[in-house]
Formats: sequence, structure tokens, C-alpha cells
Amino acid sequence: MPWFTDMKKNPAYKVALPAILCALALSLGFLESMIPPLPFFPPGAKPGFSNIITMFAAGSLGFPTAAAIALVKGLFAFVTRGVTAGIMSLSGGLLSATAMFLLMRYAGRYLGMVGISAVCAVVHNMGQLAAAVFITGTADVINYAPALAFFGIMTGALTGIILGSVMPALQKLKFLK
Repeated sequence: MPWFTDMKKNPAYKVALPAILCALALSLGFLESMIPPLPFFPPGAKPGFSNIITMFAAGSLGFPTAAAIALVKGLFAFVTRGVTAGIMSLSGGLLSATAMFLLMRYAGRYLGMVGISAVCAVVHNMGQLAAAVFITGTADVINYAPALAFFGIMTGALTGIILGSVMPALQKLKFLK
């Protein structure tokens, strides 16, 4: 298709693709919020499907785009659910995006998509726990760490499997090369 030619040099491309990814991440986050609380899981625990988009961005477009997606998700949480949700989203999202980028760059061949995603889910949870300690002024919330780590590994592995299964198709798209 001729319209793919030199697309990366097009200024509109540099804005449009990250904007589409942000919209997709927000959409997945909204759909995820419709999932009822799961029994036997920590309060507020969610699968983190929007992190599939952040991980894709970290691996394909670089850290600035992944951080921008995490920032947009955090600001959206702030606007729609309040200050606490915004702080929690920003702290976990930005820390996780940083870990994604670094792990993909330096340990990707050793951990693979599933391993990186699982580690980043735990990092995300630890960022949120740090924010919770800051917000509440008590370290008692650290008691959730083992349950969140277990849940993070499970959901992180799931999101890694999903991203790993769609990456071959995404890599065939000419506009990502």
C-alpha cells in the first residue's frame, strides 16, 4: 500500500499512533473496570489488560511513548475516579513502564514476554503499595504485598501470553518497521 511509504517520517504518524494506543489502553481499562471483584483476590485487584498496550509501546515505540500512555491512564483515573485513584495509577503505571522498557531492552531474551509482563505486574503493584503507604501514612498496607505479588504474577503472565500471541501479527504491519 503506497500510503505506508515513509510513514515514520510523517509528523501525523508520530502523534496518531500513540494517541490510538492511549485510546485503546483507556478502552481496555474501562472494560476491565466492568469485571466484578473476584473472590479470594485482594481488594481492587484487576487483570491489567491495558498494560498490554503499554508493554507493546515500550517494546515497539520506546520509553517515551510507554510513559506517555501510563501518564494518560493516570490522568484519566484522576479525572474519572479521584485523586487517590490517579496517584495509584500514576505510581504503578510509570514505575511499570520504566521496568518494561528496561527489561525488554536488557533481559528480553532471558525472560520473554510472559516473564517481563509478570515482573512488571509485580512492579506495578509495588508502586501502588508505596503510594498507598504515602496516602494512608501507615505501613500496614504492606500486608497486602504477598497477595498482590501472587495476583500480579498470575495476571502479568496472562497479559504476557496475550501480547505474545498477537505480536507476530502486529510485527507484520508495515507502519511499525
